[in-house]
Amino acid sequence: MSAVTKFKENKPEPVAYSEAALRNNAVVVEYCRTSMAALSGSTAGVLGLTGLNGFAFYVFAVVMLWIMFLVKVGPHWSKYFITRQSVLTNGFFGALFTYVLFWTFIYGMVHVY
Repeated sequence: MSAVTKFKENKPEPVAYSEAALRNNAVVVEYCRTSMAALSGSTAGVLGLTGLNGFAFYVFAVVMLWIMFLVKVGPHWSKYFITRQSVLTNGFFGALFTYVLFWTFIYGMVHVY
């Protein structure tokens, strides 16, 4: 057996992803992230968090949502997402705007008025 034949035998098979399934998973993650941003922004407003404490609470909420996704999909995350990091980073700033909107609105309603 030659070295070239042995190298070809150890080569991993390519993985095929369904574009529709990946798109659906991304939509579900985006929906959950937007809902989490609204809920955690409201929570931060009610708690009266200001400044960096409020932004730290957002980062905490994003990481907790990411962990919940990873626990839900289990060790077979590659069946649902191309990378685990994409679940954490995609839509981070879009959800941040929703978070700040709810955070400031609820903070103003509870603590200012």
